[in-house]
Amino acid sequence: MNKDELTAYWVESSNRDFKTMLNLFKNKDYHWSLFVGHLVIEKLIKAYYVKNIGAKHPFGHDLLRLAVEAKLDLGEEQKDILDTISTFNIRARYDDYKADFYKLCTKEFTLEWVKKIKGFRQWLIEML
Repeated sequence: MNKDELTAYWVESSNRDFKTMLNLFKNKDYHWSLFVGHLVIEKLIKAYYVKNIGAKHPFGHDLLRLAVEAKLDLGEEQKDILDTISTFNIRARYDDYKADFYKLCTKEFTLEWVKKIKGFRQWLIEML
């Protein structure tokens, strides 16, 4: 795949995950909704990296590290948001974190973070 095709691949995959995130929220699967929200942002950062840096994107799931490697110009609040969203990947994946994360993911907490993910997603799409 060339850079344009690879960028489109990451964006399309992120868009599918975005719909999944919303469906999981609607069905009250709050912790999984936030886990998939992490993927939404991760894939858009990788799309940005491919488009602006090169086709061989960095591996990993730490969103702030990926954003720095992609040379995204981030404010402090955006950095904090990425740090928190990164924890959704770990907390939803590993059993020792999952029970506490499940309790944390009330409807209100999840709605707040879904809104932040939507806003960050929109910002990344505009950057692309």
